[in-house]
Amino acid sequence: MIIGCAKTGRPDGGPKDEDPPLFITSKPPYETINFKSNEVELVFNEFVKTRDLNKQLVVSPPLKNPLLVTPQGTASKFLNIEILDTLAPNTTYIFNFGNAIEDNNESNKLEAFKYVFSTGTYIDSLKTEGFVKDAFLKKDPQKTNILLYKLDSVFVDSIIYKQKPNYVTTALDTTKFNFTNLKEGNYLLLALKESTSDYIYNPVTDKIAFYSDTLQLPKDSIINKPLKLFKETQPYKFKRAKEVSKGKIEFGFEGDVKDLKVSLLSNVPQDFKSIAKLEIDKDTLSYWHTPLEVDSLNFLVSNDIYLDTITVMFRKKKIDSLKLSPSTSGTLHLRDTFFIKGNNPIIAIDTSKITFTDKDTLNVKYTNFISKKENKIGFLFIKNQKQHYNIKALPGSFKDIYNIENDTLLYRLKTLELEDYGKITINIVNTNQDYLIIDLLSGKENDVIVERKYIKNTETLVFDLLEPKTYRIRAIIDANKNNKWDTGNYLTKKQPEKVVYFEEELKVRANYYLEGNTFTIKN
Repeated sequence: MIIGCAKTGRPDGGPKDEDPPLFITSKPPYETINFKSNEVELVFNEFVKTRDLNKQLVVSPPLKNPLLVTPQGTASKFLNIEILDTLAPNTTYIFNFGNAIEDNNESNKLEAFKYVFSTGTYIDSLKTEGFVKDAFLKKDPQKTNILLYKLDSVFVDSIIYKQKPNYVTTALDTTKFNFTNLKEGNYLLLALKESTSDYIYNPVTDKIAFYSDTLQLPKDSIINKPLKLFKETQPYKFKRAKEVSKGKIEFGFEGDVKDLKVSLLSNVPQDFKSIAKLEIDKDTLSYWHTPLEVDSLNFLVSNDIYLDTITVMFRKKKIDSLKLSPSTSGTLHLRDTFFIKGNNPIIAIDTSKITFTDKDTLNVKYTNFISKKENKIGFLFIKNQKQHYNIKALPGSFKDIYNIENDTLLYRLKTLELEDYGKITINIVNTNQDYLIIDLLSGKENDVIVERKYIKNTETLVFDLLEPKTYRIRAIIDANKNNKWDTGNYLTKKQPEKVVYFEEELKVRANYYLEGNTFTIKN
């Protein structure tokens, strides 16, 4: 006799369960009117569990306090919802669970599940739908909140900074959104890419998109134009100045800056030196200066509008030692410039201590320059195909603002043949004769500008000496002709400048000319 215990679970063999769980009933029932309860029980045909409930569950209209949903972390055929707020009268509510509910065994999702009820005598039934995209990036935005504000007697444009909307829905894993159970009326339609999903617009951290026209229901059941998300440029504001190392100060700011200058107010010796540079892609101006044995220095920080008087206290005892690194190691591509980058500003170069030779140890003629914007030294020379170069810099070749000199540096570079590169020729059809910025892009997110061109007419553009990789073409319609992309502004109702991507990826191979493509741009 063999004695064993029964084992629960799905028996081996048989087809895999691919069916999502089914919603059977609820208490109070689905689409109840004159709703007065503060609890809801949802019943399903099998054991379910919730996943990412905090991200997926959206309540419309929003409540001050989140719903309390149990159980979480364990499987059950029931979900209990406790409402912790007082519900508004004569209002249709939607508890949108998104894809948060799934079966316990195979994680099959119950997609776009909603529980709807009304505190009034009827269920609102109007709908609208549309889609959202990023105004500048090719990549689709993820988890965007879509908001509707009713245009009534108390509405003002600034309400989006202070109050939650009348309706909200979410575009989770897609660019499409849809509202259901809406009331007839006129609305402001917004989209927010939020750092925190509180449905309140924070221009410092959030991206926003707005529908330029009034949304009229039931007329506007489908929005054909995309809502384009953008980050507003904030007004300039000085934040603080701090000493980060002996002889270096960082002046932090936020917002749009023009002609930012730092002027020294304190008395200093005649041999005092200073260099100020805006950090690339940072809201910081770095200020290097001759170290002084003082407790503090006073500065005037100014731009085209504002003045700030700042005192910086000194406590640091150590100067940053000079660190130099090459812009590339190994292969130097024929279209690139070789740079030596430093952490401190270089103020002097002694070329007598630098040797630049090719593979035959013949001297290579070159010129060098110190970048005005960054801490780097550029080397310009005629790059020949399939060549090897050696750059040797002896101690004292470079001197920074602290009079610190480099140790011995040795860089070995090589170039490839012309046949190792490809070329793209593309015909840009400028339908409306707009000012255009044409970017050749690379990188995983299509965010690296390989080359930028400016055109006013229909032109054929050639991008040569390209590494074998995948590229994409972007056109910016430069409406104000300032040679850069300009973002939008909600309060002034200014939409961002239009950005168009050439739909095809351009895959370049070695010794390959990619021709015959036409990019038609319409505003």
